[in-house]
Amino acid sequence: MSNLLDRITIMPDICHGKPTIRGMRYPVEMILDLLSSGMTFQEIIDDYPAIEIDDIKACLSFASKMTDVKILSNVA
Repeated sequence: MSNLLDRITIMPDICHGKPTIRGMRYPVEMILDLLSSGMTFQEIIDDYPAIEIDDIKACLSFASKMTDVKILSNVA
């Protein structure tokens, strides 16, 4: 099985360089927003047929990696 993070691409000419799914115009941020609004994996796939379950998992994995910090400073 390939690494899920390989599904996340960052290309300057697509979505202004935001992380997207497999070079398509589906930003990781959009998928995370849909999930946080309460949509299920299946509802997202139904609305966006080009997206696969592993793409959604890749978005979650990417977000997890982006928040993996060792020290938070100046947190109020």
